Amino acid sequence: MTVQETIHGMALRARAAAGTLRKMTRERKDAALEAIARALEEDRAAIGEANAQDVEAAKASGLSPAMTDRLTLTDSRFKSMTEGVRHVAELPDPVGETIWERTRPSGIKIRKVREPFGVVAVVFESRPNVFIDTAALCLKTGNAIILRGGKEAIRSNLALAAAARKGLAAAGFPGDAVQFVDLPGHEAVAEMVRATGLVDVAIPRGGERLIRAMCEAALVPVLKHYKGVCHIYVDEGADLDMALAILDNAKVQRPSACNAAECLLVNEKEADAFMPMVRDWAARRGVTLHDDGAGIEYLSLDLNVATVKDAGEAVAYINANGSHHSDAIVTRDDARAETFLRDVDSACVYRNASTRFTDGAEFGMGAEIGISTDKLHARGPMGLEELTTYKYTVTGDGALRQ
Repeated sequence: MTVQETIHGMALRARAAAGTLRKMTRERKDAALEAIARALEEDRAAIGEANAQDVEAAKASGLSPAMTDRLTLTDSRFKSMTEGVRHVAELPDPVGETIWERTRPSGIKIRKVREPFGVVAVVFESRPNVFIDTAALCLKTGNAIILRGGKEAIRSNLALAAAARKGLAAAGFPGDAVQFVDLPGHEAVAEMVRATGLVDVAIPRGGERLIRAMCEAALVPVLKHYKGVCHIYVDEGADLDMALAILDNAKVQRPSACNAAECLLVNEKEADAFMPMVRDWAARRGVTLHDDGAGIEYLSLDLNVATVKDAGEAVAYINANGSHHSDAIVTRDDARAETFLRDVDSACVYRNASTRFTDGAEFGMGAEIGISTDKLHARGPMGLEELTTYKYTVTGDGALRQ
């Protein structure tokens, strides 16, 4: 069977499964999610062994430390993954929600109602927890999902797929609601994003190269999650101890994450006081400082540093060099804070808080399917509502347009 035939067959089965899922009640969907969480816990040893083999192979092949870190399913990450599934089950079901309703002079009653996309295709790199996060969100919103992970996580993803199908079977759900593409090469990805009429939306979770390749090949809509070049701007008169604590969290807590800070901007009036603090911090924390890395996503303990004359110049720098992901100002000044929050053209803009909060779980959405840097159809962390579209239902009593 050719790659095209394989993907077409998977998409057909996903479409059929989506027709079943859209009829499922919240209670049945939540029961399926609990069954998947239990299956993951039951299969923990097998999943851990598969992941250990992937990590060992990744290190032997010279995969970067940042990518290897993303690949590793530590005990805490595994626990967070299973807890995330259960948390999604606890969240309100957006499917069928009335966004608004109105009655027109003609007598017709119009309702704008949330409904599933249908079939979602997700292509991701390294992080195997993405498999379960996205599957949980799609099932909760009545979407069937086709996943394709990177070759570096193939064993982990196969083990997770087996656990997911085990949970679906226990809950009486169609197994084709969650499918995993284990075909090597780029042809499978291209076929997934060309499956018009079968796949409703594609979501890449990976590097800029992957995203651009998918967009160039796609005939279906693509929700993009471009790189995270995130900034911390320290304003004139800022609390410098707070600024350093925020910088430390944003850069060091998990430097391989897309919401980690990659650039520090310091108001020139604070440079003499703050930069010695930054250099001492960098030495202690193993951070390498750069002064020529504008626009670079390091995903490591590297940080670009620049001075600016004021908040306005900081905004201009961020809009020119950032990726419209997450950016923060540390300031005591309310007026400058409000201007920064208004004028920075990013999905998430912070005052006196770390950029690491850009996350579906931290935003109360449960697990996330991605962080969109697009403006259509979703922006920022994408949770349950962002995995629905809507339709209008119109009721009349013999109404005729005049």
